[in-house]
Amino acid sequence: MNPKKRTYELIVEQINMLCLEQNLHPGDRLPSERDLASLFGVSRNSVREALKGLESKGFIEIRQGGGSFLAASKRDTLGKELRTHIEETQAQLIDDMLELRRAFEVEAVSLAAQRATSQNLKAIRHVLSQMADAVDDPEMGVQADLDFHFQVAYAAKNQLLIDLMETLAKRMEENIRATRSQRFTDKNRHQDTLKEHEEIYLAIADGNSDLAKQLMEKHISRIRMELFNTP
Repeated sequence: MNPKKRTYELIVEQINMLCLEQNLHPGDRLPSERDLASLFGVSRNSVREALKGLESKGFIEIRQGGGSFLAASKRDTLGKELRTHIEETQAQLIDDMLELRRAFEVEAVSLAAQRATSQNLKAIRHVLSQMADAVDDPEMGVQADLDFHFQVAYAAKNQLLIDLMETLAKRMEENIRATRSQRFTDKNRHQDTLKEHEEIYLAIADGNSDLAKQLMEKHISRIRMELFNTP
């Protein structure tokens, strides 16, 4: 996406939000191009382009020398479009995080299979037990899922990798919560996911780093496929 398009889309979103926040009604006048440019910190040309885009969709009416006005019966449409944009943005962030997790967690599980101690394996088994008990407790399931991936990282015994995951802990938690809420509408998916984690643990316990890598990559790729049809 080129910078011009990004600026244009951002301004459209901000104008949509402005209309909702100021409770503008059909026929109400929008702030002038100059005021919008100052408010959003962009050029008047960028504002003009965004307004023309909204006009082409029928959201606003631009009157020569008279300004821009919210078109009849379009306020609800603006709200729906904004919500759709937010949902798409959230979906992209979820997918970006899954992509990042696949990049470093596949290596982490490989190292864990080579370096895990009996204490590491005990900690992972404990988390799996919590995950199994969480079928009717979504938040407990989120925390157990997150802890599983952290215990794998601890077993990898690479401090920089651990530091990276701890830095991303909040985003990982949000990512896991979002993916589980969307995937676990069917309770059978809880058992399938538990089995995937158990298989990863067994590969680590057996010291099979190649299999552990394959299973972790398959696990994260399966989530992306189920959510976004992206391998």
